[in-house]
Amino acid sequence: MKSLLLLWNQLACEMASRVSASATMDCKTVHARSHAEGLSFLTITLPTFGKDLERGLDLGYVDTNLFHGFSWAGGLPKFLSGFLCLVFDRNSGVLLDNPDAYAIRCVRQLTLMFAKIDLPCSDARTADAFRGYVQCEKEMKELDTQWTEAQLSQFEEMSSLLFREAFTAVDRQVYEGGLLPKHGPGSTADGLRGNAKYRQRTWPSRLEKYFPSGEYLFPSWRYFHEDAVHFLEPGDEVPVKVISVPKTQKTPRIIAMEPTAMQYAQQAVLRPMLEAFSGVYHLKHFLGFKDQTPNQRMALEGSSNGDLATLDLSEASDRVSNQLVRSLTFRWPHLREALDSTRSRKADVPGFGVLRLAKYASMGSALCFPVEAAVFLTVIFLGIQQQLRTSLSRQMIKSFVGRVRVYGDDIVVPAEYALTVKSMLETFGFRVNGSKSFWNGKFRESCGKEYYDGSDVSIVRVRRLFPTSRQDAQAVISLVSLRNQLFQADYFDTVEWLDSYIKGIIKWFPIVSESSPVLGRLALFDDKSDKVRSSPAQYPLVKGYCVDYKIPHNSIEGSDALLKVFQRMELGREAENHRMDIYAEERKYYPPLPGVDHLERSGRPQSVYLKLRWSRK
Repeated sequence: MKSLLLLWNQLACEMASRVSASATMDCKTVHARSHAEGLSFLTITLPTFGKDLERGLDLGYVDTNLFHGFSWAGGLPKFLSGFLCLVFDRNSGVLLDNPDAYAIRCVRQLTLMFAKIDLPCSDARTADAFRGYVQCEKEMKELDTQWTEAQLSQFEEMSSLLFREAFTAVDRQVYEGGLLPKHGPGSTADGLRGNAKYRQRTWPSRLEKYFPSGEYLFPSWRYFHEDAVHFLEPGDEVPVKVISVPKTQKTPRIIAMEPTAMQYAQQAVLRPMLEAFSGVYHLKHFLGFKDQTPNQRMALEGSSNGDLATLDLSEASDRVSNQLVRSLTFRWPHLREALDSTRSRKADVPGFGVLRLAKYASMGSALCFPVEAAVFLTVIFLGIQQQLRTSLSRQMIKSFVGRVRVYGDDIVVPAEYALTVKSMLETFGFRVNGSKSFWNGKFRESCGKEYYDGSDVSIVRVRRLFPTSRQDAQAVISLVSLRNQLFQADYFDTVEWLDSYIKGIIKWFPIVSESSPVLGRLALFDDKSDKVRSSPAQYPLVKGYCVDYKIPHNSIEGSDALLKVFQRMELGREAENHRMDIYAEERKYYPPLPGVDHLERSGRPQSVYLKLRWSRK
């Protein structure tokens, strides 16, 4: 924690000097309270202070209902008052006519930068998160009985208006067969990793209609032997494995690992679905899956003119009812059955056992992201339609291009419809996060970027504790990234302090370009002390540490190897033919003519280390 406090002090003093203020008392407060309260002061208490600032910007004032746990003087908290008085009136707490955007950025940086550090939550907080998962299931089951036929009918009509062309195309592809599956590198509920996934011979029987095992588990039907495949009836299927992963120290992220067979089949549906969405004009602009920058640009626009609101949903994927998904695809039977058959119906929750699910899927399903986005978009336009008091036409929907966008649980809508959309989302069981949703004032945030009145007030986050040796490779990589992000944010005094710290960990820390594979520092000018030489191709090389790793040994042979090779070649051909964003991953990982080393090693690296060598500057 000492290193984190030193970093906070460095940043606070550098920022304070730029606004002609003093951070001495602020540094003393952070030092004293961190030692009294522990790391949670940095990771929980300070971030709450930062969120209260954002709420004050939205309200147009601050009062003692905000900034709990901090003493006040006049109309502002004493803590960080040197910055806050440039944003709010010192006596009344009312937002100034021309608040200092840089001061807003400073307060956000100093209070929020440790909020998402990669540290485990306490056992009690993790248990609460699992309890919340189970409680969410109960609420979803109750909601399923409360929607009226009229509400579901309106939902189906709006779905048809929005997705008719896209869902018709996917429905036809599912019916005709020939969908291309893909194994991912991640963990699965049944414990299969890497190439072992190509040796699976267990197959849920309800997949067989649209995803026949003879085509999905073997290179061709010639290799299929029915007695070699163990078919699982619905009652015997492997449930998803619900786990927690680090998010913040306040609460972990709850995700679910899917069984290998389900994940494999989900990927087969994902590809045509994303392709269909990208082929429809309005859906291409309303839905985002790879590129967050449109949401960020719209947040910037909304902060400048107030026309656009940014909404954020809590527990977004866990609150998408399977009943809604069935209504979403009601008119496309093959797509509906494909989505249903690739959906896991049970979840194994630590401390609660195996539960039957009312949600469509938890985060971890390959189809969770696009399906939830389609549901959210449908509900958004139901809200807009309600406020307009008239049935929307296709032309009216297209008029909202550039004003409505969904990327996961980050939503942008016209500010004039924000309250109605919020109400409609809540009617269908979703929770709008009030602390991260903005439609008043001039503060907006979406997809990791924050703006105030047209100024970027985004922050740099600390993701890991500082390393104490070069052997802690992940922490070194994270620290170098933090240093370079702070450099790009113009915190040069703090960067100089970090350079000294990093050079105490790794001997070689040269100046590099952003595209260099070497762990180095970005700078305005070259350092003549760096060791540099020219390659045979006459481009500059620099000596430094590069990230290295080994893929685990996990070999396959025979028909299993042939299946993988055939799939990689097909994926490579599709990537070359389509040249679309959704195939970017395939172009990188699935070349048209793959080598054979991937048959010997596969899966995610189990360890990462740093290796000193010459490489491109």
